[in-house]
Amino acid sequence: MSTSNLTAKYRPQTFADVAGQAALKAILSRAAAQDKIAPAYLFSGTRGVGKTTIARIFAKALNCVNAPTAEPCNECSNCKQITAGVAVDVIEIDGASNRGIDDARRLKEDIGYAPVECRYKVFIIDEAHMLTKEAFNALLKTLEEPPPRATFILATTEPHKFPATIISRCQHYIYKMLSQAELVTHLENIMNLEELQFEPGALQIIAKRGAGSVRDSMSLLGQSLAMGEDVLREENVRDFLGLAGQDVFFQLMEAMHSRNLVSVGYVLRQVLDQGLDLGFFLRELTNCWRNMFLLRQAGEEAFALLGLSGEEATTWMDWANRFEAAHIHACWQMTLDGQKKVMTSLEPALALELLLLNLTSLPDLINLETVGTSTPAGGAAPQRPIPGGSGPGGGGQYGGPQGGPPSGGPGPGGGYSPPGGQRTAPPQMQAPPQVSAPPVAQPSASSVPPRSQAAPSAPPATSEPVAQAESTPETPSVPPEPIAPSEATPTAEAVLAEPVQSVPTSGSASVNGRNWDGFLEFVGERNGQSGVKVSLLRLNDGKLMNDELVITCKSKMQCSQLSEKPTLMALDTLTREYFGATVEVRVETGDIAVRKSDKQLQIEAEDHAGVNKVMETFGAQMISVSPRKQ
Repeated sequence: MSTSNLTAKYRPQTFADVAGQAALKAILSRAAAQDKIAPAYLFSGTRGVGKTTIARIFAKALNCVNAPTAEPCNECSNCKQITAGVAVDVIEIDGASNRGIDDARRLKEDIGYAPVECRYKVFIIDEAHMLTKEAFNALLKTLEEPPPRATFILATTEPHKFPATIISRCQHYIYKMLSQAELVTHLENIMNLEELQFEPGALQIIAKRGAGSVRDSMSLLGQSLAMGEDVLREENVRDFLGLAGQDVFFQLMEAMHSRNLVSVGYVLRQVLDQGLDLGFFLRELTNCWRNMFLLRQAGEEAFALLGLSGEEATTWMDWANRFEAAHIHACWQMTLDGQKKVMTSLEPALALELLLLNLTSLPDLINLETVGTSTPAGGAAPQRPIPGGSGPGGGGQYGGPQGGPPSGGPGPGGGYSPPGGQRTAPPQMQAPPQVSAPPVAQPSASSVPPRSQAAPSAPPATSEPVAQAESTPETPSVPPEPIAPSEATPTAEAVLAEPVQSVPTSGSASVNGRNWDGFLEFVGERNGQSGVKVSLLRLNDGKLMNDELVITCKSKMQCSQLSEKPTLMALDTLTREYFGATVEVRVETGDIAVRKSDKQLQIEAEDHAGVNKVMETFGAQMISVSPRKQ
């Protein structure tokens, strides 16, 4: 038995023999039976789905001696010649080899002759997208209105490369990829015709690896049969194709369920050592998560949808019940999203290892939904590490006093913060007595302490009284020292106590000694970081008038540059920071002289009395007029 080319040996010869494409077969068969033939057809679809095969069957149906008929007889001389590829009136052209304009012109000449032996002259152009633009243009009129008893069939895998003018002149039929069940049925028929024994799982793997293509599936079947085994076994097919078996996925699920990262690494090493196809391994892993999720949610009702055998379905049902539904769904999504990243990575093995370790560690990651929830009864609230001073004796900006736990945390000296944000005082800490503060006089500028030494603001009063713990000589109650606020966050008292510089309401050139020259130096210190170039400001004049810093530009270009939104916003920020919060900035053009044209200058010069007197005295004449240079 020869298994070298099962594709050619079992190529369908009638519409009924073609696997899949039921709708297209019905349309073309009806057209042949009713003798309603279009001038041109365009068949598009992925490789190995039957485009060229159906084109030949359609040509035989048109030219059969029993025509018009829905199916060719394959017994007459015309059918036999077309099957053998020697029919004079059925011409198959390879678009990749005959793609020039000269080939298109010869084709136009050939189509002008009437059929010699058949009813129709049929031109089948395979890989038609390879034709050049000039060749398409030469065929435009012929495709739209070919001679009677002639038709074109264009087959392609890339219809997007066709000009729109060509597609509009054809009946476009899109061929679909075959489902796995259709491929398995087709392969079973081949195995029965060859009288060979097989395991159903072996054909399932071949059909899945074929990815919707009949030709690819037939090629893989021929390679598998070439091993010479009496029975086509699933294990042999996996070894030949480099695919992982169910036991590998069961080992991986066991390692993930126990969260054993080392075991996951050993499973991955086994996959790599066997030289398995990583792309197909990821596809199978994605399918495993899908099956487990559907089994976890729907139970036995999903058996029919998944197409699993009884023992296999029971095993996967058991694994689905060991994982949480949210974990399975997250793994399904992450595996599906990670396929492209793994296959396009410079280190696919490391990328796959990272993906598997992430899937295993998902339950150990922080659950953001539980952060900030109240402490369960009888237990302590989970604490996150505090930057700058976590751990025993660790004080810092966010931690507690030196030598104790952070404030707000559990334990002695710490309080508990509920989700609402209110903080209750710990029962062990004595609350400081509340003393009414005397009226505070408005301090002068010289008596105001620096911000870093300003007293902190008093805590807001709570609705519930704070219990005062009884102090003992061993543990005297000492109120905690106030923490000085930083420069970045001044307290309300410090801000109110700071003297505010007054800004005059009338026109003034300076505020408390701050003027335009000082502002230029202030901007120059921040030049390159403030968004305003001090060199641009120096070209213009500035004056403080009525709570406004008026910048008068000397040219329209400079005015447009300063009036741009980012520059104006930065300039406004600098103005408020230097002069005060109530001062605004305004940019104006001022009295900019408009340049006169040469014609206007010449007219003014001719009417000028002084110019006329000079011309009369010296007998001169006016040659040219130009504006005076500044």
